[in-house]
Amino acid sequence: MRPLRALVALMRGREGDTSALPAGARVERDLAYGTEPAQCLDVYLPAGPPTGAILAIVHGGAWAIGDKANPGVVDAKAAHWLPSGIVVVSINYRLLPRAGVLQQVGDVARAVAFVQKRAAGWQADSARLVLVGHSTGAHLVALLAADPSLAEGAAPWLATILLDSAALDVVAIMRGPHRPLYDRAFGDAESGWQALSPLHRLRANPAPLLLVHSDRRQDAAGASQRFAAAVLARGGRAEVHEVALSHAEINAQLGLSNAYTERVDAFLKTVGVP
Repeated sequence: MRPLRALVALMRGREGDTSALPAGARVERDLAYGTEPAQCLDVYLPAGPPTGAILAIVHGGAWAIGDKANPGVVDAKAAHWLPSGIVVVSINYRLLPRAGVLQQVGDVARAVAFVQKRAAGWQADSARLVLVGHSTGAHLVALLAADPSLAEGAAPWLATILLDSAALDVVAIMRGPHRPLYDRAFGDAESGWQALSPLHRLRANPAPLLLVHSDRRQDAAGASQRFAAAVLARGGRAEVHEVALSHAEINAQLGLSNAYTERVDAFLKTVGVP
């Protein structure tokens, strides 16, 4: 655990650094949406007139590590979308073992509600929010997208983007061979697996989804395809995009000048962003 703690400390050590931001952009750091230290978020504001759209990002980290200021979470995304007038938000939430996965989902929902409430003060539109999650962050936002009852306090948002999550059918994962990190997150009871499974909580006609997965991760590819098919069967819209990038690169390279970012931008345009 020492290397992981050192990594988190390093990531937090750069929180005062604004050198990666586009000229004139600014950031409001550590805005508290709850009473726990981890219940906070950073808001990146464009230099020019905002378009009204908001991109809210949820980091990954096996439900146990990670931070909103990690360069791979936010740097390229802020550099790409701030000049387009999009407000970028990066969300922290309580981690294992301090908080269970459903509590983490509740934290993200509370953060979204906070952003929507504050949106007008940033010249943004609370209804024009897109929720983006990577890895375990994608699992958390997939649960919110699948079952709006988990997003109590938050108003509907435009769309959800899932970046390389294999944890969309938790029951299937837990019934087969799996890594110990899933046991720590999901426990040993099938009722708990269903409660934490986006596929099993999926309701009718969810907001549009884009599911991105690595061509190197068959578990994420299969999970994305099955979840997208279930969304379509329930009257929703879901698109799946495979990229020739690693799990970490899918996060860090979103926002760079590449075909992958262009594909995400094309999806965003279909929901009115920017």
